[in-house]
Amino acid sequence: MNRLIIVGLVCLLVNNNGWAQTSKFNLQQCIDTALANNIQVKQSGLLTDEAKVNLKQAKANMLPDLYANLDHGVNQGRSIDVTSNSYVNQSVTYGTYSASTGVTVFNGMNLQNNIKQNRYAFNATEMELQQAKDNLTLNVILAYLRVLNNEDLLASAGKQKELSAQQLQRLQVLDSQGAVSPSLVSDLKGQTMNDELNILNAKRQLESAKLSLAQLMYVPYTKDMGLERIDAEEFLTAYTKTPDDIYGTALKQFSLVKAVEYRTKSSQFALKSVRGSLFPLLYFSGAAQTNYSNAATNSNGKIGYSEQVKNNIFSGLNLGLQIPIFNRFRVRNNIKLAGIAVKSSELIEERTKMELRQEIEQAHLNMANAYETYNALLQQVEAYTSSFKAAEVRFASGVGTSVDYLTAKNNLDRASINLISSKYDFVLRKKVLDYYQNTMK
Repeated sequence: MNRLIIVGLVCLLVNNNGWAQTSKFNLQQCIDTALANNIQVKQSGLLTDEAKVNLKQAKANMLPDLYANLDHGVNQGRSIDVTSNSYVNQSVTYGTYSASTGVTVFNGMNLQNNIKQNRYAFNATEMELQQAKDNLTLNVILAYLRVLNNEDLLASAGKQKELSAQQLQRLQVLDSQGAVSPSLVSDLKGQTMNDELNILNAKRQLESAKLSLAQLMYVPYTKDMGLERIDAEEFLTAYTKTPDDIYGTALKQFSLVKAVEYRTKSSQFALKSVRGSLFPLLYFSGAAQTNYSNAATNSNGKIGYSEQVKNNIFSGLNLGLQIPIFNRFRVRNNIKLAGIAVKSSELIEERTKMELRQEIEQAHLNMANAYETYNALLQQVEAYTSSFKAAEVRFASGVGTSVDYLTAKNNLDRASINLISSKYDFVLRKKVLDYYQNTMK
């Protein structure tokens, strides 16, 4: 029994929200987990399901309807016998059974345009659902890269401390032999503690990045969260596409653009559907009915139930035309409101595309600036590396001062940290541009 409980607990931990906290996960698993758990995506999915039902109903409105009615009752005193349509003065038990059907033959293309309106509305919700997924995917990718960025910064801080510790250890040996000034040891101790503070800050930033990623995926935060590494170096090539290239692709593929275009088309067919109310309504209907009464008699006496039901059947067919003459301007005003809705949808579409172009231009500029910064920092790190190596040699040989050594080391450390941040910043900027073209990986 205890073994079964333990196995059950292990399975629960592994399957909790699709997240095993002791394992490493790759980027795709993080994206899949976020998409499966995100409430906003689920709500968008429900709106899509609702629009799909509305579309089905719009199509079903083209079909005939069918009703069946069964009425039983008792009349006391003077009443009409339903079988003979004559007055009787007695207690009468009666039954009426009928079925009716009807179908719209023509109503100004109202039903057909309503189907198209709901079809485009359904397409729009599909694109809005995809947009919600794309937004979440981008945010997960950015959060994932921020974790990797902070892992690299933590590793760099650790190497900086290790180097300082090695120099401190060497100076402590020399100090014990009276070969160096005690102030040199103090300077290196201060530098070691400064490196330790950098490590603590890097750890805090790393855990903050992990927390952000966990929250995007709606999974419990844990320090044991492990992510598979991505080689950011392969994304450090120059971005060759222009803002116009990206915008042209986005107009064809970006889900938000498709959504507003579908919304505009939906509103246009909604206007056509409302205009159909100005036309006459042509409809066809049919009905069949029979009845029973305990007061029904003939020359042989009372007529039985089954005989009455069989003999009293009658049916009818009807072709009707309903012509709208005056309806308190309701249709005219509905047409005006539908026209306003079309103009509003067109303005939303225009604004969305304009804002999209502005966002792409800004994102491209940010990417270009990030690439320039990265290349400048590459050269700076190379220069400071040479400067530090020279200072390290002079310091080790007793020619250089601790001030010169620490200055060179801090310059290199700062440039190295900036280079790591700029590298991931450039990759992030490229991912944003990929997002506008639906080419995120």
